[in-house]
Amino acid sequence: MSWYLLVVAGLFEIAWAVGLEYSDGLSKPVPTAGTVVALVVSMVLLAKAVEDLPVGTAYAVWTGIGAVGTATLGIFLFEEPADLTRIAFICVIVVGIVGLHLASGGH
Repeated sequence: MSWYLLVVAGLFEIAWAVGLEYSDGLSKPVPTAGTVVALVVSMVLLAKAVEDLPVGTAYAVWTGIGAVGTATLGIFLFEEPADLTRIAFICVIVVGIVGLHLASGGH
C-alpha cells in the first residue's frame, strides 16, 4: 500500500510543479490554490508512505516521478526541448526509479 501512496504522491508532485507554471509566480489565485492543494496532498501522501518505506528510497522515487512527469509535460504543454539527449536522460531517471523499487523489495 505504501508504494501506491508514494506513486500517487509523485503524481501530485507533478501537478504542483506544473501548477507553478500556470500560477505565473503564484500571482493567479485559482492556479495558485490548485498548486497549494496539490503540494499539500503530495506531502501528506509522502509522509504516509515513509511510515513503511525507507525515507531515502521514498524521497528518491517521489522526486524521480515528479522529475520525469514534469519534464515530460513540459515537452507537451510548454514546448520545452524534446531532443534525444533529454529523452535519454529522462529514461535514465525511470530506470533509477524502477531499480530503487526492485532493490527495496517493493511490491
